[in-house]
Amino acid sequence: MSIDFDNAQRAFEASTDFTVGLEEEFAVLDPGTLLLAPRFEQLRDAAQTDPVLAESIAGELISSEIEIRSGRGADLADALGRQRDHRRRLFALAQAKGIALGATGTHPYSDYRDQRVIDTEHYHRVEEGLKYVAWRNNTFSLHVHVGVNGADRAVQVCDRLRPVLPLLLAISANSPYVDGRDSGLHTARTQTFTKSFPRCGVPDSFGSWGGFRDYLDFLCRTNSIVEYTQVWWSVRPHLSFGTVEVRICDAQSTAAESDALAALIVACVAQAARDVEEGVPFSDPAPRLVEENMWRAIRRGLDGPMIDLERAVEYPGAAVLERLLSWTAPMRAELGVDVNLPELNGAQRQRRLIDAGVGIEEVYAATVRETRETYAQEAIV
Repeated sequence: MSIDFDNAQRAFEASTDFTVGLEEEFAVLDPGTLLLAPRFEQLRDAAQTDPVLAESIAGELISSEIEIRSGRGADLADALGRQRDHRRRLFALAQAKGIALGATGTHPYSDYRDQRVIDTEHYHRVEEGLKYVAWRNNTFSLHVHVGVNGADRAVQVCDRLRPVLPLLLAISANSPYVDGRDSGLHTARTQTFTKSFPRCGVPDSFGSWGGFRDYLDFLCRTNSIVEYTQVWWSVRPHLSFGTVEVRICDAQSTAAESDALAALIVACVAQAARDVEEGVPFSDPAPRLVEENMWRAIRRGLDGPMIDLERAVEYPGAAVLERLLSWTAPMRAELGVDVNLPELNGAQRQRRLIDAGVGIEEVYAATVRETRETYAQEAIV
């Protein structure tokens, strides 16, 4: 197997800065029990009567999951408009078919051993290559693609986003439960997926397209991968789209949070790209330092302190968003990007209920209601 690096490089040279594509993953649920239900294929087949929806949905690893995609938006507002339309269509179809949809990073109590891998060549290859690691991965996330012109520049943007990833993870944490118990974490999804899959999590710095290409060539020559999609990093250049894809975040229980988080990610990518252009100094932290903040984000999210990696001091998790907003202020102003996140993220809201003695099924039911009432918008009454 080999990757067509020349075509990939051409995709970046032809890419338009700051186009946006959104991908949101939802759990497919039985509306009575809220257990995972293997009904993706039913939704996919029923969607064929709606060409817009049929084009925007995709399968993921298991039959109890569905992804909805905005397609390429000219900017953030365009992508959000597309995605909102697609959500309305999906939730209306799910309601008509007697299916509920959930949006947390993990399902709290469904047994991963009961889930079925969907029947595609790609996911059969994933299953064969990873076995238990694939079977165990019943997780749901938000991915954001941002157009970046220039292959070297795209790689350098990914480099600069490495220390930002734990901050985005802390903000998006939304999965305290897994396997029917309180994990004690704020994002059990990250521990389940990012810490288990190979070639996952925070990548190394590559410095240039050449360095990035050399590593991928090594993976191909040593038969470590047979396709680029087997590189599951939390930020990566997307070789087909000419985008930087940020994949660190848990799925969000409300549409407003998903939209705001997407806006923040777009601002971070755009600011990193502008900083590369202007030669803003960058202190590239060692992977072991970034991993310290990754663990803090996984364990306590915004409820615990993070580390200022340049100064080697702690600061409150509550200040994470303020720091990112300060850094991205120039590009947010230039692009007209607003970020309106609630005071508490999904994990914090769930943990407040857990601490008050609310049971796991009630907590999850509350998040499913939030999802139905916000993502569906006027389509669900």
